[in-house]
Amino acid sequence: MPLPLSDPSLLRRQCLIDGDWRDAQGGATFPVDNPASGETLARVADGGALEAGAAIAAARAALPGWRALTARERARLLRRWYELVLANQEDLARLMTLEQGKPLTEARGEIAYGAAYIDWFAEEARRVYGDIIPTTAPDRRLLVTRQPVGVVAAITPWNFPMAMLARKLAPALAVGCTVVAKPAAETPLSALALAELAQRAGMPPGVLNLVVGTDASAIGGVLTASRDVAKLSFTGSTAVGRQLLAACANTVKRVSMELGGNAPLLVFDDADLDLAVDGAMAAKFRNAGQTCICANRILVQRGIHDHFVARLRERIAALRVGDGLAEGTLIGPLINQRAVAKVADLVGDALAGGARLLESGTAPGGPGFFHAPTLLTGVSPGMRIFREEIFGPVAAITPFSDEAQALALANDTDAGLAAYFYTADLGRIWRVSEGLDYGMVGVNETAISSEVIPFGGMKASGMGREGSRHGVDDYLEIKHICLGIGPSPDN
Repeated sequence: MPLPLSDPSLLRRQCLIDGDWRDAQGGATFPVDNPASGETLARVADGGALEAGAAIAAARAALPGWRALTARERARLLRRWYELVLANQEDLARLMTLEQGKPLTEARGEIAYGAAYIDWFAEEARRVYGDIIPTTAPDRRLLVTRQPVGVVAAITPWNFPMAMLARKLAPALAVGCTVVAKPAAETPLSALALAELAQRAGMPPGVLNLVVGTDASAIGGVLTASRDVAKLSFTGSTAVGRQLLAACANTVKRVSMELGGNAPLLVFDDADLDLAVDGAMAAKFRNAGQTCICANRILVQRGIHDHFVARLRERIAALRVGDGLAEGTLIGPLINQRAVAKVADLVGDALAGGARLLESGTAPGGPGFFHAPTLLTGVSPGMRIFREEIFGPVAAITPFSDEAQALALANDTDAGLAAYFYTADLGRIWRVSEGLDYGMVGVNETAISSEVIPFGGMKASGMGREGSRHGVDDYLEIKHICLGIGPSPDN
């Protein structure tokens, strides 16, 4: 079907390997469907193990030339790429909404957010510094350098198909690594368009390779088994992350893992109620609740509980659900029918366990994978909805009595990605911030992510950080050089 793009050439349907757009072996393809309508948008090359191997070979061959460029030369190319992304923001946003479902305004925001990582790391490329260590002997000098790890494999999810890829590609490429990327099969079009713009910016052949396909285990198996791949960066579920960690152990690869979350949002009695409701709406319903840092568990102190719930209920009732391209849509579809079924199952389990359904809006009839925005109260820690990522537009409210109970409930999970809380008490701000076992904490704020902060979690939510000055660390090796300079000629 023709897509509403000003530049139709941004719609790519093949794997990118060694600078060439290639079909899959035997011409195999798979459909990419619009989750709002079920309509097929395009058929894309269904790459597999063969294409993954070819992409690794191309990245390995391109590595010496790419890492030999000066940081300034790589930075200039990334900067051109960034400018092209912003120049094509509207087309990229439309493509994302069509294949992923999020409202167009959110898609535009994601394009700008992803582009910001390219811009940031274009600058950080020129700030990869070493050290000179005070010597232990007069006839030697001790130096430390940092150099690219080599070929990087990047595996990204469907919920933020451009931003998650950009924040892996940008630091890896900036410091001189080459990359083989595997985007999610549900949303490959955004990744392919981003790669097309990298090509237009002048990316050398083999430096950036994309393998798209439905056989994730075959592609992942090649990436994890290859001794030519020095590092794997993955964003996705904790279950898949564990499998990839085990597979990478055989070749002792460096790994970065941004895995699942179970974010608590705590609202204390002294909180600014309007601010807390605004924050809860933003943290819960962005991308129809399909984000790893969503407020999965909303914990509200009993003294403010009923007032908070009443205001939240009003706001949820006003949410408009529909096609992300339609004017006024605030909640788009979920990614597929499995996602709808999972959310419905979690809600059903909670209701069977004694939770109360206070609000359930309407979802469009007919085709599309929609779930109505839902408000549950009386959610207890024993319910699945408290312990599992919802990944849908369901606000689950649990009451608490005091600060100690709030922290105990918040930390009662294997996840440790993001947490939020609202309070006006300065002492509590310090105590709770330090007491939450999470890699990122929002205090009276839920919009916590940007290219300048280190994004990542604790516990089973992964390892490593993306963004900020720390974002290049996982793509660099530290090398010590002991330089013998001999005795002074005067001795």
